[in-house]
Amino acid sequence: MHADTVKPDTGVDASSIHNARLGIVFFLFYFLLYAGFVAIVTFKYEWMARPMLGGLNLAIVYGMGLILAAIVMAIIYMLLCKRPVAP
Repeated sequence: MHADTVKPDTGVDASSIHNARLGIVFFLFYFLLYAGFVAIVTFKYEWMARPMLGGLNLAIVYGMGLILAAIVMAIIYMLLCKRPVAP
């Protein structure tokens, strides 16, 4: 089946499939970032008190980085998503 066609049994177009796969990739990437944060808090919690950027500790820097990463990834996802293909 060609990638630009509508699946007759589901009515799902190729752009929806592309967007879903892209969303899964972004989710897995963010999941790994967040899992790293949780792993540090769980197993090496004393690292979170270490000063990093501008005197801020790792907990603040990592937490703000997670928030910033989510915003940037959302913008990138929005730009990469394809519009639905008309049937």
